[in-house]
Amino acid sequence: MEGVAYFAAVAVGLFAVAFLLGSIPFGLIISKVFYHTDIREHGSGNIGTTNAMRTMGKVGGSAVFVLDFGKGLLSGVLAMIACWYFVPGGGLSVDGSSLLSYDDLLAVAFLGCTWGHIFSPWLKFKGGKGIAVAVGCIFVTYGVVGACLELAIFIVLVLVTRYVSVGSIAAALACPFFALYFFWGDWLAVALCSIAGLTVVWAHRANIKRLLSGTENRIGSKKKA
Repeated sequence: MEGVAYFAAVAVGLFAVAFLLGSIPFGLIISKVFYHTDIREHGSGNIGTTNAMRTMGKVGGSAVFVLDFGKGLLSGVLAMIACWYFVPGGGLSVDGSSLLSYDDLLAVAFLGCTWGHIFSPWLKFKGGKGIAVAVGCIFVTYGVVGACLELAIFIVLVLVTRYVSVGSIAAALACPFFALYFFWGDWLAVALCSIAGLTVVWAHRANIKRLLSGTENRIGSKKKA
């Protein structure tokens, strides 16, 4: 039982670190420091990449994407380091049953960083929609191949529909299926990655409502009422 408590502490500690990392509101910081404005007062009011592009242009928006992507990538790296240093042997097994694995820690970091971004405590538990952060996480959690497939889903649907939200929602909905493929049999990792993806879908609930009502903005079109 001492081993179980130790590994649980490692997982909780990793989640907390990833959550705090994800909670850094780079969109707001860049808008205030370099553009002397509050991104939340423009466009959709969101601190993520899409609204940053509309509010601060390509340079500001690209900076927000890189930093948000970077914190997702870093959370995955921290999970790898945590496993190497605190989880010798790559996981915890009791009576032949795996209770905590390397993949589980990757999934813990994925969920923690994504939730930190969406529910930032520095913004009264409001934040971005989690796409850039999640993509950064996925490059470690699912690997390069999985991340590129997720990006392909996003890019193809955005090009076909000209709705950024459609590509984002579809990529997030695909997340549980990729988790099943990469982590089959490790149901904790599958569950954590699925929760992260579905939380991103939930964060797009306003976009879904606008898509259903036909008022969502397409790329290159004038803003609808």
